Amino acid sequence: MLAAHGFDVVEAVGTGPELERALRSHRPDVSVVDVRMPPTLTDEGLQVSLAVRRDLPGLPILVLSQHVEQLYARELLADGAGAIGYLLKDRVFNADQFIDAVRRVADGGTAMDPEVIAKLVAGNASDPLATLTPREREVLGLMAEGCSNAAIAGRLHFSEGAVGKHTANIFAKLGIVASDDTNRRVLAVLTYLGSP
Repeated sequence: MLAAHGFDVVEAVGTGPELERALRSHRPDVSVVDVRMPPTLTDEGLQVSLAVRRDLPGLPILVLSQHVEQLYARELLADGAGAIGYLLKDRVFNADQFIDAVRRVADGGTAMDPEVIAKLVAGNASDPLATLTPREREVLGLMAEGCSNAAIAGRLHFSEGAVGKHTANIFAKLGIVASDDTNRRVLAVLTYLGSP
């Protein structure tokens, strides 16, 4: 499927150690990784991805999982570097949705499965977003899915300028200031997902 959509597949691996070697040697434009890989068949793919990203910040990785695991999603997003995604494996069957997620991650964005986002939000004990309007929450939810301002405008049927105003309001209400060291969208999404 990836090759049919213009991607060059440089390597396919079957175990955690092979994944680590391939990520470090190829430093691919994007990687699609299963959470569960041999030899442990627990969370080997995720742990290898996290370890490699600690050494190579921002290495684009899209993780696939059979079930929603809140801890996995939080761990993936914790570094705030972007270029990360977490989708349920069922999404692969929708080629357009899957390829869109791969491209977003490759471009440095995020691609979070809507079910993952729903679980994370439902699991939050307190609501740091209480000051946001329903529309601002909707915009932030689409940001959490990895949508650009243009994509949000298209989905919500208003202008990119309106999305920009909502985004600026979100940043202001959440106390997220512009900085060369951080990505405000990622910080807003982390707040949305309830990460520390």
